[in-house]
Amino acid sequence: MRGKNFLRKKGQVVETLPGLKFRVLLEDGKEAICHLGGKLKLHKIRVLPGDRVVVEFTPYDETKGRIIIRE
Repeated sequence: MRGKNFLRKKGQVVETLPGLKFRVLLEDGKEAICHLGGKLKLHKIRVLPGDRVVVEFTPYDETKGRIIIRE
């Protein structure tokens, strides 16, 4: 369900949290709590602290997001 209304930002994983959630420090200095996107879970892609990621947000809440790409 990728639409034009989603915002994408780059960041770095700072901490892993329980339940496949991660604390991500974005390039603009803000932090967000993010979960893994479907394809990353499906293919069991590991995300570790220090990894550069691309996060997708809804325009309503930029404190929670979905990790869609691991660089």
